[in-house]
Amino acid sequence: MPHTTDHLLLDDGQCLRVVRRGTQAGGRPVVCLHGWTSTHADWTHWTQALAGAHPSFAWDARGHADVPLTGAPATLERMADDLDALIRHYALERPLLLGHSMGALTIWMHALRHPGTAIGGYGLIDQTPKLVTGAGWRFGIYGDFSAQRNRWFIARQREDFAEAVLELTADGLNARARERYEREPAKFQRSRDWLAGLAHAALTECWCSLAGADLRPALARLHAPVLLVYGDESNFYTAETARWVQAQIPHARLETYAGADHCPHFWQRDRFLGELRALLAACG
Repeated sequence: MPHTTDHLLLDDGQCLRVVRRGTQAGGRPVVCLHGWTSTHADWTHWTQALAGAHPSFAWDARGHADVPLTGAPATLERMADDLDALIRHYALERPLLLGHSMGALTIWMHALRHPGTAIGGYGLIDQTPKLVTGAGWRFGIYGDFSAQRNRWFIARQREDFAEAVLELTADGLNARARERYEREPAKFQRSRDWLAGLAHAALTECWCSLAGADLRPALARLHAPVLLVYGDESNFYTAETARWVQAQIPHARLETYAGADHCPHFWQRDRFLGELRALLAACG
């Protein structure tokens, strides 16, 4: 299915790349929000599959991909405002918001900053509303990612951004990822090359914003249908974290993908497509 690439100019002068598929005369629109250091291309498989029935809008978040950062920094607050600007620009009526990792954080921040925006449904993939752990909060990264550990990670980014990102994934809860990183470092060279070409300073500043956020109050504000998808071998989050998130959104449906890591939708693409279609049907 062919696509259209738009360059949406925001109020601070930042250009936002948006890849559209389908026609707005179709069904409920789907807005796709990728994770930290990723791009709109993460969603191609599903936006192509949905294009005959649902228009989709997949962005490259500010500070990401190869779009120069000319406006405000890529903070979580600013990205939530960008999301609202996208919804208003295309006059989307009750869209489904679909977010993986940082994309889920952006959706939660949007719920706090723009409570008056009508949203039809939410798809949230492998994320916690508070990354950093501490007294009374164990459901962050690894179940043990203290403020000190976060400071070390930020310092490591400034030293060697590409390796820091690879280490964050490899040092987590997925034993296979750890073994592959330790035994077969050459297989990660393509990822290193990609990460090395990104805007490191902008992405580190973005990480500081993500890690500083506490979005737990947002969960109770999701009144439309919600699908939660987690990998049972997530690099970052335990099954207990997934159940905690679900408990804060009593009407949410939780799906756990066996053998999947932080990107469960990549591991079981057809299953995720089916559940995405079921979510769209539930939105009415």
